[in-house]
Amino acid sequence: MAISAEILEGLNLKTEVRKDQPEAPANPAPPLLPSWLQIQAMNATRHSAALRPFRRDEFGTDAASPSDGHLDAVNVLLGKLRSRLLDQSSRLRHLTQRAAETAQSSDIHRALSAKEAAHNWVRAIEKIWDFYFELFGQRQSKPYGDWLLGCDRIGLDVYQETYINLGAAKSVPAPGPFAYMRTGFSPATYRRGIRLTALGKQINPFPLVQLPYHRLINPWTLGAILHEISHNLQTELGLHDTIPANIARQLLRAGFPRSVAQLWAQWNRETYADLSGLLLGGPSVVASLMDVVGRSPETAFNFSPEGVHPTPYIRVFLSIELLRRMGFIEEAKRYERMWVRMYPNPSSGSIPAIVLRTFREAVRIVVNTICYTPYETLGGKRLAEVTRFAPKDQSMVEEAAVRLARGTDPGIAPARFLIGAARVAIERRLARPGVVTQNFYRELGRR
Repeated sequence: MAISAEILEGLNLKTEVRKDQPEAPANPAPPLLPSWLQIQAMNATRHSAALRPFRRDEFGTDAASPSDGHLDAVNVLLGKLRSRLLDQSSRLRHLTQRAAETAQSSDIHRALSAKEAAHNWVRAIEKIWDFYFELFGQRQSKPYGDWLLGCDRIGLDVYQETYINLGAAKSVPAPGPFAYMRTGFSPATYRRGIRLTALGKQINPFPLVQLPYHRLINPWTLGAILHEISHNLQTELGLHDTIPANIARQLLRAGFPRSVAQLWAQWNRETYADLSGLLLGGPSVVASLMDVVGRSPETAFNFSPEGVHPTPYIRVFLSIELLRRMGFIEEAKRYERMWVRMYPNPSSGSIPAIVLRTFREAVRIVVNTICYTPYETLGGKRLAEVTRFAPKDQSMVEEAAVRLARGTDPGIAPARFLIGAARVAIERRLARPGVVTQNFYRELGRR
């Protein structure tokens, strides 16, 4: 059977066309304005179709892939926005058709306004779609997907530990925290239920934990995960308003000036995250905190009246005080001796004299208020009862450290304890850093 020239051309195959064969007449050019208007409606419709829900297998099918819960949460968000874009596209089709028929300026202007509105919706949804496409796409790359999976499992372990130990039942949050990698100095978190600029001020459907690459390759510094997850828990446990109010009340009752009480209340979120992280991970979390705040004396003694973090020099004393209260007396003494030796002259910085003079007493009050005061929203329990770390748990961490170093199964040690185990393995030089890192993520990956 002969193959036509048109079919061969469509297959990108060469053939000769008889010169005496007449060419098919081209379609005449349509009127420019109606054609242009109709293309605008077509573009909007195609944009709507392109900003589709994410598929189950789109980012892989192994354990590191986004869970069905995370995909569903994002698709629900996109679906709500996309339905409004489809409405805008339908309206645009109607108005462009009318404008093409009448060629009246008023109809053309209405069509142009609808085009702009539809385009704005496209940009807003595309921004959100791209944000999650990038986050989910990180899970397809080795070894990054495995690293992030390990961090997810630490976050899930923290949530499970917390909610199991509450004094009263609470609705179970879902889905769990989701980790992603981003360059930068510090980790960060975006809490569930808040409006994110990256999402065009839409509601964030699950906790996001942003981790710098340099932390992921050094897992003994990942006490930051426990800190960031604790930010989420303070809100989800209903402590975001109660804690600062109680701190201010207790300090005022103890005779502190109002300005000092307000300052410590202002620092409540970062203080809570530090202390909660320590209750979850044990003494090694203090060393991880010192990795962050142990900088030049000028930085450590620098006071910012608007800052949400306690002044670095003071910040470590909060964790040292909690270590004492947890029963780690010798560890607290060692950390304090080291910290004071590193920074012997705090008065050389910009910390106000009244803050410097009173911070030791304030630290005791703040630690007691956050960790050892019963809260109704915790079912009448103290935070130190909900997230408990005792000397016996440190024994588990130290045994897990030996096993991580040897590449053997660390047993039933909770995922969050492996951060401390990696730290102990490095501090005691039980194995090379690369070996500890490899075994850390391998163990988390098979859970």
